[in-house]
Amino acid sequence: MPNNTFIIGFDFGTTNIGIAVCQITLGEARPLRPIKASDGVPNWDELERIISEWQPSLAIVGLPLNMDGSESEMCTRARKFARRLDGRFGLKSEMMDERLSSFEAKGTVMQRGGSRDYKHNPVDSIAAKYILESWLAKQNGD
Repeated sequence: MPNNTFIIGFDFGTTNIGIAVCQITLGEARPLRPIKASDGVPNWDELERIISEWQPSLAIVGLPLNMDGSESEMCTRARKFARRLDGRFGLKSEMMDERLSSFEAKGTVMQRGGSRDYKHNPVDSIAAKYILESWLAKQNGD
């Protein structure tokens, strides 16, 4: 990947989809405003606007495995979302184990003195940031 390439990360959910972006050379992801979803279906026009703005070369989609490593029903839905990113936008994706990312994101919000109020504390996008940074760390052998 070129050094100035952006990658985008998603924390897939049925009511909100968290989003984060990262420039490969910087290695630190930045959460964006999450988008609403209706039973896991995002507003595709809004998602297209975000993808057009950032022009990522790759999407990292969180894979919500159970704590024992087995696949949950949400894994199937997250994989379907990843396939749709490719089908709609030609955006290739990789899945990344997201166990505890939402828990860690909620902890971050609470440490900052915030609540779980999604309007003011985008927990889903903070989780997407952690998913993306975990993927980057894995690429770097950390």
